[in-house]
Amino acid sequence: MKNLVLLGSTGSIGTQTLEIADAYPDRLRVLALAAGSNVHKMEEQIRKYRPLFAVMFEEKAARDLKERVADLAVTVLVGMDGLLQIAVLPEADVVLTAVVGMIGIRPTIEAIKAGKDIALANKETLVTAGHIIMPLAKEMGVSILPVDSEHSAIFQSLNGEPKKRLKKILLTASGGPFRGMTREELAGKTVKEALKHPNWSMGRKITIDSATMVNKGLEVMEAGWLFDVNYDQIQVVVHPQSIIHSMVEYVDGAVMAQLGLPDMKLPIQYALFYPDRLPMDTNGIDFFQLGKITFEEPDLETFTGLKLAYDAFKAGGSMPTVFNAANEKAVSLFLQEKIRFLDIAQIIGDAMNEHKVIENPDLEQILETEAWCYELIESRCC
Repeated sequence: MKNLVLLGSTGSIGTQTLEIADAYPDRLRVLALAAGSNVHKMEEQIRKYRPLFAVMFEEKAARDLKERVADLAVTVLVGMDGLLQIAVLPEADVVLTAVVGMIGIRPTIEAIKAGKDIALANKETLVTAGHIIMPLAKEMGVSILPVDSEHSAIFQSLNGEPKKRLKKILLTASGGPFRGMTREELAGKTVKEALKHPNWSMGRKITIDSATMVNKGLEVMEAGWLFDVNYDQIQVVVHPQSIIHSMVEYVDGAVMAQLGLPDMKLPIQYALFYPDRLPMDTNGIDFFQLGKITFEEPDLETFTGLKLAYDAFKAGGSMPTVFNAANEKAVSLFLQEKIRFLDIAQIIGDAMNEHKVIENPDLEQILETEAWCYELIESRCC
């Protein structure tokens, strides 16, 4: 039996994680849950899974939740202090971080210091603080188990092979809802159109990131830290069918790939129960119905967010934090219909051009860089 602390329980990854807990109640116990402001959903989860602790990031939501579950033996906590408290619970075996944004960094660091394995679904943690997280995990003997489908695929394709045999990572991308379009065609795209992903069901922010291909850029940087490779060893390959979730090429030319239907439950379950593989209620791939799989080169001139991600990765230091923070702010503005679709990448590029790189930022400098970036964008766009 594994005791699970789930950060981001009301989002897409969180709710699917709890479905896995439903399937394996004898293997997974929900010890603590955390969410932002969705009190109604959190109350439902508490009544079903009976965690010992629940955290709401927003104070008003925490007060509301505490009243709603006063009849239950659950301790309701609030804010970052609450996240840090449940991240280090002595009974916890694994902490799954599925919160959106850089609020996931501090709980992840504290969980690692407490010796907890991390099932990582929060890209920002490694994008902005990989130079802190990965050495710390190694020092503490803690496993960082990727939950993203692409990184899980790479992890599975590398399983059992020494790093010296790796030549490059082939990171697949669906291309999003706007694959093949020109910049002229993208200029007038609406929020509603950008949220129509052809293959995956995801949260709003990550769906917009897929439409801009910024998400793939974040994954490039995350893969660099997870698998200890340079930016020039990671090649993005557009694969519209989303059947091959990523590949690894070895020094002898052999390519290993992990295939599966577009279903996040597989990588979540693999991370939670690694190294075991447990049955899933799925029909699997029908190769005869699939017929063919295709590949394309990404269009970096149209989807400039991906090119900017490589630039940020190459610059290193605090630049990935600027890339990430500028994107978060720009996506928020786009979802509020305050800017246009193509403005997202423009805002990221402008912020990167304004920033003076800090070579090896500590956590405080990372958070200060995020705040600087937000203030810059707000002063120009709002």
